[in-house]
Amino acid sequence: MELLEFPNRKIWEQRNTWIENEIENSVVGSHLVSDQATALFMEIQACYNIGAWVTVIILSVSIIDAHLRETEAMDNKIGTAKLLNDYYEGEDINWLRKLRNKYVHLDIDSPALEMNMQFGDRTDLENDATKAIKMVIKAFFQNPGV
Repeated sequence: MELLEFPNRKIWEQRNTWIENEIENSVVGSHLVSDQATALFMEIQACYNIGAWVTVIILSVSIIDAHLRETEAMDNKIGTAKLLNDYYEGEDINWLRKLRNKYVHLDIDSPALEMNMQFGDRTDLENDATKAIKMVIKAFFQNPGV
């Protein structure tokens, strides 16, 4: 699929089914899930389904942040890096945060995004977005509720 091309319905359905299966396979018992994070997850799911890979990566950190603030830390003032390090139960959270920051905060001497990446590195971007979605789902279901 080319960038900015309407996604093939079959591909969209495969991606959506994959996410739904990831969620279904992660749920064991009841879980407390942030309402704001859930609303944002609906947005990230739509972005993933259409192939907006960079957007998925950027949103993933915000979703994990919102979820952990509301369900784990209950603290609006803690910095995101500390929040993620203290409350995310998994590996690679700093990889995700740093990747997101590279995309959001321009480094003029070494830009993380260039137009050609959108055409030449779609597979790498998709792999990173897939990993990010898995991390969001892990955050949602890392601790069972009561």
